[in-house]
Amino acid sequence: MTRPGKQQSAAIGTFTVRPLDPAVDAELVHGWVTHPKAAFWLMGDASLADVEREYRSIAAHPHHEAFIGLHDGEPAFLIERYDPTEVELKGLYEAEPGDAGMHFLVAPTDTPVHGFTRAVITAVMAFLFADPSVRRVVVEPDVTNSAVQALNKAVGFEVLREIAKPEKDALLSACTREQFEAATGGNDR
Repeated sequence: MTRPGKQQSAAIGTFTVRPLDPAVDAELVHGWVTHPKAAFWLMGDASLADVEREYRSIAAHPHHEAFIGLHDGEPAFLIERYDPTEVELKGLYEAEPGDAGMHFLVAPTDTPVHGFTRAVITAVMAFLFADPSVRRVVVEPDVTNSAVQALNKAVGFEVLREIAKPEKDALLSACTREQFEAATGGNDR
């Protein structure tokens, strides 16, 4: 699957990505996924043990993986990459060769930086497309999550249709490598 990488955003700083280690990162990630701003992550009531168990499960899964995104060397976001034919969207959409599913979460902060979340999603997409086998990224945000829908559109996602998942009604959306490059002006590094 995807290897850790480095992305540069001139105005924001440097983004790097490393594999999430459930034993080391559970406490950090627990603070992120249980924060009120992470309501769409659906882990608001999770205990530290729940979070560690969830990410141990992901680490052991052959079609799902998690990463910690760093901004100038400091943990700042979470990425999950999955095979949508095996996880999350299995049987819910018409898969294409080279599809990769993605979730991302920016760590809560008391000092927001204008443009940071857009720079993060751009870095996440560049990270995913750095794998030459990835031809299209698919996502399934909650239909009420207008903030992430706007971010998705900004990096080239198009809404395919609404789908019903067990935990939510979602907007199945996809972004090809070409759509991403057109939306970001090829400035994805």
